[in-house]
Amino acid sequence: MPVTTRVALLVLALLLSACSSRAPTPQPSYTPATGQFQGGADDVLFRALGLVGTPYRYGGNTPDGGFDCSGLIGYVYRDAAGISLPRSTRELSAMRSPKVHRDALLSGDLVFFATNGGRGVSHAGIYVGEGRFVHAPSSGGTVRLDSLDNSYWQRAYLDAKRVLAPELARNP
Repeated sequence: MPVTTRVALLVLALLLSACSSRAPTPQPSYTPATGQFQGGADDVLFRALGLVGTPYRYGGNTPDGGFDCSGLIGYVYRDAAGISLPRSTRELSAMRSPKVHRDALLSGDLVFFATNGGRGVSHAGIYVGEGRFVHAPSSGGTVRLDSLDNSYWQRAYLDAKRVLAPELARNP
């Protein structure tokens, strides 16, 4: 098989899988950190916004190597707040952390989407306020800021979770 065909098949497979991944059977739990280092919503917000323009890379979780959606979320929370989160979108969605109604979103909340059809979570981002979120959307793209009011994201929106302790969250 020619190299160009193999590359094309690999790119197609990456595009189809985007940033969704399979979750392990056990449901991950999450408890907000209470140690000396835990940044608040402003730290998360500024770190996420500072990564806008970073290239998308399937499986990526560093600014130098690029990000997929869950890699971006994990990096921002580790770097800005000292919080370790599950790696995949499904694991993030399954965390035992408070669900948040769309009308009650605060900066730093995680937002989840079904971008592969159906109702299964396949994409996630970090809510930054004023109806906007930062995410790493797809192969060939970059980390970007989008609006929850965009018709595509309205249709794909599933739910949201609060990761930061309430006293560290910020009302936009």
